[in-house]
Amino acid sequence: MVDNRSDTFDIGGELTVHRLGFGAMRLCGPDIVGPPADEDGARAVLQRAADLGVDFVDTADSYGPGVSERLIREAGIADEMVVATKAGLLRNREGDWLPHGDPDYIRNQVLVSRDRLGVDTIDLYQFHRPDPDTPFEDSVETFAELKDEGLIAHVGLSNVSVEQLETARDIVDVATVQNRYNPGDKEADRGSDRVLDACEEYGIGFIPWFPLGAGDMDEKVDVIAEVADAHDATPEQVTLAWHLQHSPATLPIPGTSSVAHLEENVAATELELTEEEITRLNE
Repeated sequence: MVDNRSDTFDIGGELTVHRLGFGAMRLCGPDIVGPPADEDGARAVLQRAADLGVDFVDTADSYGPGVSERLIREAGIADEMVVATKAGLLRNREGDWLPHGDPDYIRNQVLVSRDRLGVDTIDLYQFHRPDPDTPFEDSVETFAELKDEGLIAHVGLSNVSVEQLETARDIVDVATVQNRYNPGDKEADRGSDRVLDACEEYGIGFIPWFPLGAGDMDEKVDVIAEVADAHDATPEQVTLAWHLQHSPATLPIPGTSSVAHLEENVAATELELTEEEITRLNE
């Protein structure tokens, strides 16, 4: 039986999770708007993830919006997993992602997310994206206040620079950072190398979004395929194994709406890449 054999990380120094988690964004309709065609199937994916030892799930109020959080509650896994959600983006029917970091909005959204998830305290609440129309410090201060009030246990950031991380750390203890990251293009996909270095230094979890690059790794495609053939694995499994071996702070959260694909992802925790393979993937 496949199970989650990744090692563990202590989010905020106290929430121990296996480093391979699950991203629940794909459990929504097209463009991440509305419910999925098969809600029972979506709940089954979440339940299967828990059965396989996945104990960290990442979502956001903007996924659906609200759909992903609701499905997590309905799947009955909130007590079995560390649940991370986010606030800071508005949605519309066209599928746009609109930054909105107004403190009053964040305060409203934490109450909505607690209700959808069916929890009194959100384990990890993340600022989804800095808002150019709201001072970054004002948004982060709101998250700090929510933590002080017991509505959330830990604060995370997303889509931030090293400088923004340092600014936030002057305001509140930062447990995680979630930025785009995968072994693909050096500029687009590896642009957060400095952020990852800072996370390692400070004991902050680094959650790579777009961890598989949607299967499009540009010039890395051939290398990944060769490594996959050598291990009788899929390219996606090789990419996840790279994440897990690349840094002890990294918490990849691949998402899927398929139980079979979920099981393939979890099986990647059994894959051990050689130092030479890691070097080739890093080049």
